Amino acid sequence: MAEVTRLLPPDAAGLAEAARLLAAGRLVAFPTETVYGLGGDATCAAAVASIYAAKGRPAKNPLIVHVADPAAARRFARFDALAERLADAFWPGPLTLVLPLREDAGLAPAVTAGLPGVALRVPDHPVAQALLAAFGGPLAAPSANPSGRVSPTTPAHVMAGLAGRIAAVIDAGPCPVGVESTIVGLSGGAARLLRPGGLPVEAIEACLGQPLLAAAEDQDRPEAPGRLASHYAPDAPVRLNAADPRPGEVWIGFGPACSGAALSLSASGDLAEAAAGLFDILRRADALAGPGGRIAVAPIPGHGLGRAINDRLARAAAPRPR
Repeated sequence: MAEVTRLLPPDAAGLAEAARLLAAGRLVAFPTETVYGLGGDATCAAAVASIYAAKGRPAKNPLIVHVADPAAARRFARFDALAERLADAFWPGPLTLVLPLREDAGLAPAVTAGLPGVALRVPDHPVAQALLAAFGGPLAAPSANPSGRVSPTTPAHVMAGLAGRIAAVIDAGPCPVGVESTIVGLSGGAARLLRPGGLPVEAIEACLGQPLLAAAEDQDRPEAPGRLASHYAPDAPVRLNAADPRPGEVWIGFGPACSGAALSLSASGDLAEAAAGLFDILRRADALAGPGGRIAVAPIPGHGLGRAINDRLARAAAPRPR
């Protein structure tokens, strides 16, 4: 029988109820500054298994563990000098660090999908922080949507994909950043970019004083979330770098040259605005396209947040697994 998914207010009573549900091994979607996360007790094997089941997520795809502060993160992973520098500069914020897992971490094994590292993040959203305080432990929290589909940035997006599969959603309105966190892997004194996201790569490289190394794609054993070739996908096929629409395409524009587009990520060409609205615009374009329709997206600059936007669009446009 389907579960009744409740909408909880982001007040003290709503947060207390969310914490109670999480302590009982249930799943609660909550807002972060990037997207809504599907939270479960990261130390409870049954709760983590429920996250994979609710999303239909491949077991090989690891989860991000959300914690309240860097001190909490150090209980689960070993930090080197580079990790300390990035944590000091960007936590709380849209940065995930993949670090060597401590032997006594106590996390459910499925969190790391059998990998030697764990992905950790300190979210910069007052409701996420209040929930972590009320719960008092680490929350495994991938994006709160069916696996491989468009990520959720509003409570309505979460309900559209997961209603009946999870216990509750904390309704705190839209997420301000709109694309998932940037993921950096740190080991052996090297820093590798595993996923571009809400923190521009340029800011990370400036902090480190060195470029981030590129990480090889491994579809059989991805070392971080968001690295599967097909991801963030609407129902309609997506064509990228489209200067004009073809017949039957819903055209998503960017910048003033796309005044005839049905939808626009940003009419002024603002990358922050484009990132914040990306997933909502993809959902709206999918609805306009309808069965048998197609989506075309105008070119997006590849710097700053444009790097994350283009990453999401490339995975949305990739051939779907059969």
